[in-house]
Amino acid sequence: MKKILITLVLLSFLAVFVLPQIALAQAPPTKCKLKKDLSSVQPGCTAGAEVDIEQYGICCLLNSIYNITDFIFVFLVALAGVFVIVGAMTLLMAAGDPTKVATGRNYIMYAMIGLLIAFIAKAVPSIVRLIMGAG
Repeated sequence: MKKILITLVLLSFLAVFVLPQIALAQAPPTKCKLKKDLSSVQPGCTAGAEVDIEQYGICCLLNSIYNITDFIFVFLVALAGVFVIVGAMTLLMAAGDPTKVATGRNYIMYAMIGLLIAFIAKAVPSIVRLIMGAG
């Protein structure tokens, strides 16, 4: 037990004190590679272009937001699929037990809520563009 505690303390020390220093020691990026076509925001922000951050900062910011929301969308859709399968299996194996039927329905309901949040995540970049007045 003592070895585990010492290991956790050392890993915590590493995470809190050392890793931020390593991250701050890196040179700041000067260019970003765009994955989406953002030419409606600013001319020159086409898909696949490598642009200067100082000149095309808004395009780089929106590109990062698109990347994050795309990851969240894929993760939540996959998680919702797992919840639907688990809920369906729980319903099939309930054998008339009301608590298991309610549990299966709850799993499916939580999956639908997850899908709703996933679709809202896909709308976030458009909302940010609207707020920033970028088109």
